[in-house]
Amino acid sequence: MSRFLVGIDGSECGDRALDAARAHAAAADAELLVCYVISWSPFTFSTAQENAERHRRREEELSIARTKILEPRLESLDRAGVKARGLARHGHPAKTLTALADEHDVAMIIIGRSGDTPMKTRFFGGTAAALVQTASCPVLVVP
Repeated sequence: MSRFLVGIDGSECGDRALDAARAHAAAADAELLVCYVISWSPFTFSTAQENAERHRRREEELSIARTKILEPRLESLDRAGVKARGLARHGHPAKTLTALADEHDVAMIIIGRSGDTPMKTRFFGGTAAALVQTASCPVLVVP
């Protein structure tokens, strides 16, 4: 069974990418890996107290991403008869999606062109451009 990776950010553009991924997965009888990447840098400088709380905050962010972003979309895919798994990760979005694509041997990465907020637009716009240039598999960018 082939596998596609779709990156989402909770925006309408991310949901359009998920819709496109659903259609491609259904047509190819492929599995979808739905990934939400929380932008995070290991090089931020924090106080000692912030470092002590950092792990707990990261786990809370991943839990929220799973329950509020991924699970509703995975339930929708299940109702549509598409086999899908959810992944929530911290990291640089393009690097994380590229690594996941290689790790899971995906046939294609599907991503939205831009997010809805200036931060998400910068996040996803930059991510789409970086993926097109660096991914080892085809990348479908959904407007």
